Amino acid sequence: MGREDGDMPDSLPTIPEEVFAKGYPNLAFHEDKKPQERMTEGQPTVDTECKPKKGLGRKKKEPAKAVGFFQLFRYATGCEVLLMIIGLLCAALHGIALPLMCVVFGQMTDSFVQSGQQLNLTGTYSMSEYISSIYPKCNVHAYYFIGIGCAVFLLGTFQVMLFLLTATKQTKRIREKYFHAILHQQMSWFDTHQIGVLNVRLTDDINTINEGLGDKICVFVQFFCTFLSGFIIGFIFGWKLTLVILAVSPLLAGSAAVWSKILATLTSKELSAYAKAGAVAEEILVAIRTVVAFNGQKKAVERYERNLEEAKNFGIKKAITTNVSMGFTQFVIFGTYALAFWYGTKLSVDEPENYTIGKTITVFFSVMIGAFSLGQGAPNLEAIAKARGAAYEVYNTIDQPRPIDSSSKEGHKPDCVKGDIEFKNIHFSYPSRKDVKILQGVNLTVPRGKTIALVGASGCGKSTTIQLLQRFYDPDSGEITLDGRDIRTLNVKWLRENMGIVSQEPVLFGTTIAENIRYGREDATDEDIERAVREANAYDFISKLPDLNTMVGERGAQLSGGQKQRIAIARALVKNPKILLLDEATSALDTQSESVVQAALDKARAGRTTIVIAHRLSTIRTADVIAGFSNGEVVEQGTHRELMAKKGVYYSLVMQQLEVGNEEGIENGGFEKNSISSGRVEMKTTRRKSKKDKKKPDEAPDIPFTRILALNKPEWPYMLVGTLSSLVGGAVYPCVAIIFAKIIGVFSEVDPEVKRQKTMMFSLLFLLIGGVAFVTYFLKGYMFGKSGELLTMRLRRQVFHAMMRQEIGWFDDNNNAVGVLTTRLATDASLVKGATGSRLGLATNTVCALTIAIVVAFIHSWQLTLLILACVPFLIGANFIQMRAMAGHASKDQGALEQSGKISTETVENFKTVVGLTREDVFFHKFMDSLERPYQNGLVKAPIYGLTFAVAQAIPYMVNAAIFRFGSWLIAHCHTEYENVFLVFSVIIFAAMNIGESASFAPDFAKAKAAAGRILGLLEKKPEIDIYSEEGEKPTDFVGDIEFRGIHFAYPTRQNVRVLQGLNVSVGPGQTLALVGESGCGKSTSIQLLERFYSPAEGQVLVDGLDTKTLNLSWLRSQLGLVSQEPILFDCSISENIQYGDNSREVSQDEIEEAAKNANIHDFIMGLPEKYNTRVGDKGTQMSGGQKQRIAIARALVRQPKVLLLDEATSALDTESEKIVQQALDAARQGRTCIVIAHRLSTIQNADQIAVIQYGQVTEQGTHTDLMAKGGAYYALVNAQVNH
Repeated sequence: MGREDGDMPDSLPTIPEEVFAKGYPNLAFHEDKKPQERMTEGQPTVDTECKPKKGLGRKKKEPAKAVGFFQLFRYATGCEVLLMIIGLLCAALHGIALPLMCVVFGQMTDSFVQSGQQLNLTGTYSMSEYISSIYPKCNVHAYYFIGIGCAVFLLGTFQVMLFLLTATKQTKRIREKYFHAILHQQMSWFDTHQIGVLNVRLTDDINTINEGLGDKICVFVQFFCTFLSGFIIGFIFGWKLTLVILAVSPLLAGSAAVWSKILATLTSKELSAYAKAGAVAEEILVAIRTVVAFNGQKKAVERYERNLEEAKNFGIKKAITTNVSMGFTQFVIFGTYALAFWYGTKLSVDEPENYTIGKTITVFFSVMIGAFSLGQGAPNLEAIAKARGAAYEVYNTIDQPRPIDSSSKEGHKPDCVKGDIEFKNIHFSYPSRKDVKILQGVNLTVPRGKTIALVGASGCGKSTTIQLLQRFYDPDSGEITLDGRDIRTLNVKWLRENMGIVSQEPVLFGTTIAENIRYGREDATDEDIERAVREANAYDFISKLPDLNTMVGERGAQLSGGQKQRIAIARALVKNPKILLLDEATSALDTQSESVVQAALDKARAGRTTIVIAHRLSTIRTADVIAGFSNGEVVEQGTHRELMAKKGVYYSLVMQQLEVGNEEGIENGGFEKNSISSGRVEMKTTRRKSKKDKKKPDEAPDIPFTRILALNKPEWPYMLVGTLSSLVGGAVYPCVAIIFAKIIGVFSEVDPEVKRQKTMMFSLLFLLIGGVAFVTYFLKGYMFGKSGELLTMRLRRQVFHAMMRQEIGWFDDNNNAVGVLTTRLATDASLVKGATGSRLGLATNTVCALTIAIVVAFIHSWQLTLLILACVPFLIGANFIQMRAMAGHASKDQGALEQSGKISTETVENFKTVVGLTREDVFFHKFMDSLERPYQNGLVKAPIYGLTFAVAQAIPYMVNAAIFRFGSWLIAHCHTEYENVFLVFSVIIFAAMNIGESASFAPDFAKAKAAAGRILGLLEKKPEIDIYSEEGEKPTDFVGDIEFRGIHFAYPTRQNVRVLQGLNVSVGPGQTLALVGESGCGKSTSIQLLERFYSPAEGQVLVDGLDTKTLNLSWLRSQLGLVSQEPILFDCSISENIQYGDNSREVSQDEIEEAAKNANIHDFIMGLPEKYNTRVGDKGTQMSGGQKQRIAIARALVRQPKVLLLDEATSALDTESEKIVQQALDAARQGRTCIVIAHRLSTIQNADQIAVIQYGQVTEQGTHTDLMAKGGAYYALVNAQVNH
């Protein structure tokens, strides 16, 4: 009652005209004809459905960005608008019920008071006359009450049900449109938007919009009509008194308007502040292996925490604002009581013919309930204001003009593609870094059916040309033509469908092999898939799996690089494209796979226009044309022979590779069969496992309230003060009720003078209570607000801290996919807040109010009190049903939305692949399907919730009928006086109002308990490999002697696949050990065991003779420098990325530059406009592969590790960079123990020891010359590469 935190009465009187008189539809739907015509011609069809654009334009000037109120409903269909209007009408009629009740109440009071006055005056009034005078009137009044109650029941059901139905439908539509819009944005939009932020928007912000679209609006209208009808009745029954009461209202209105303004601003700021932290969390979780390897947990948690601080401060400001406004409102309301009763008495003395007590009460109550209902409507407005703030970004994205849109039907779709491609004078720079020119006038012709190879150093614009051809970007100037047509005139989707692309790091999706291939072409039959698989030489390894429906794991994690690559090739071939784009398609493979894949590609190229980018020049000798790139231009083109004769760019690249050793591009390959057969079992388990896992996450353990409170322990002083002020606040309403009854009692006094004095005294008491209410509200709100925000921040930090602490195996589990974890961080902590402080306060408040009320009531009339208490279960029951209806759905929704969060994260993170395959629609439909269940739940929930709401609203009317019918009987039979009837009634009703308000917080509690359960579960989970533990030795004289002894190992998510089966290998201090063997044989696994990402099942990893399990974990990791095959960089500056190598201290700029020089990237960095402060983009996307790799090497060198682990550190580089990086690595190896994994055998010839791994064991070991002489597995590998 009186929760006036966000109402805006100043603007309120204008709403009803819009809603009722002019008719709701005209505003939202009739004025937007003009804006639609203004839309650009190239706009995709989707956008045309968007309703008015005007709101966005108008609102942009304000500091708080929000969409207009009617804008919020722009996605409602005509039918839904009609349902909402019906809902609003029901709500409006429902709103009139309370003031009507006041009229009945007033008439009844009059009949009581008259009887009382007659008794007072005459005293000789016969009993039978008394009964006959009072009883019939009261009966009629009781029936009125029942009639109103039935009407309320019907109207209440419909108003809530209709609104929830339409909200569910609209929210689903908005989610779909937003996801659709994201899927069809152009690449440049993704370069500037963080992926994490998009996922927060898809979950949190759209949930906020859903809240605002739901029953909040009709409930607000209901309260608003109560407000209007209350005042109208007030003027009819007594205009003087009404005007006096109204004189106070500008105060209320003014303060409320100011508060709601401030609130809206703070809300949108708070949302964006958390979105930043969410993006940080996502980036760190995606790169968890890197973070852990570099002991970056502490830094990660600190970085996350820094971003939380801001959100917390906004939250506290918001709590203070809200509660000051609520307290002030209370004060003004009680002041109004005082004024009204004092003036009402004066009037009834001065003009008894117009003002009886009944009329005074009718006027006062109608006006008071009117004013109150504004206060109750206010929180609903807050939900709408929040929704408007959240909708701003979401709708903005949906409205973004999309010049390159694959969903558009426009553009030419030629019947056949011949495949002549021409680049004419192309200039281009990435939109996110306009100042760096990538292409500077590229001219290139690719005749149909021919293969053209692009060569050049990394970063010279080779991949960029392919991206331009796919129309990921449009060139700044110049044009690209296909069969003589500018590709900008062609239909985007058609263009991409006619191209098959295989890129350097192929992205597979977390589904089956067949599905992954089918992403190439939706209508592919099983035969087509099989054909593509054979063409891609993947048939052998797939045939050893159970079937094509084997799962590949998140991002294809269950397959080796070569296997992934071949599935990606099959995916490109299944659409039988006329144009094939191969961006480094074989660089990540070992020799044997490479020769197989290369053969597949040569087969695939036949009769297709092919553009190849390759660093290994041996793979492109056979190309029809080779084009050499340098500094963004094509400097030479011709066949291998011609260019060799020219001695230009190409010649120098080839010579460099030959120097590297004439087994150029040598790689270690060999025994594919093993990785596949192991693959087979591996897949089965994942499949089984993921089915099992699905059941777990929904059932969070049930947690007692005390445990949840304990989370808030550090804030106990705040909680204490808050609870005490709640206690005092609880007494406010019973006191009001007592004074109120006393004032009615005054009216039966016959002497006007006595009347005056008594009312004066009671009025002043009202004022005093108002002051108390203000103070308690403010204290309560501030204390709980502050403790709540501190708790949210601490929980988020702890949860994130706990996530950082988990072992890598935990992240491999599907239930802990990045999307799921970020959703948890965003929502769970803020849900728990609702369950601690404010809830405790409400409980205290309620208990206090109830105790006082019942004691007072029993003293004054025990019979009536018993009747009322008999009715209380009904009142509470109604509220309880309403609570349960909401709570049951809390956990269901959570699970379903996490599923859609997973899909959206996977899609958005691998956006380039999705777009290149033109599979936006498939993912869009997957996303839509995942929304289907929560949507159906929502539709079922609406009528249930409507009914429970209506029951809760109607029962009080029935109870009133019973009470007054019995009260009149008691008075008539002289069991009590009428003053006592009022006292008992008002004391209990006021207390019930208070409790009703508390109960309205319940829905939060169900969700909060579930969230708290999940959080505590995570906080208590102690991993086996605990990075935070201080235990373990920290040897001072570490030399770097490493030994793997009898290691057996299987990945936790697929326990029955033995990756290592008795691995024995050692390397002495300062020596270099090279591990070779085909993909999937366990080379990288051994490095992960040394880093202690996992623990071996049996056997020991020894460092200087000590088992790594006995060593301090962070000490161990700080001795190791890791450079992996696909290095992950963070979205910050280059210097910060290099500093990340050593998180135990502040790394100076000199050290950074030294490391950069050693990694041979210093000169490149100095050439950038912002030098070391250049941002590298999300996951390092602004850098080429070679540049990323060298930054990663600098990062590993900066910590001066004793042991260097190089997992394929140069495989992704072109020759020039490779040679440079190789020198850098050779220099870095000096005096360090080094473990190298390489496919190109030329890079490891000078290793001290070479170990060939097969079937998870070492089959032979020795130096290059020893092994060559032996003529075993290694010899076979080298030969394969040489012949190749």
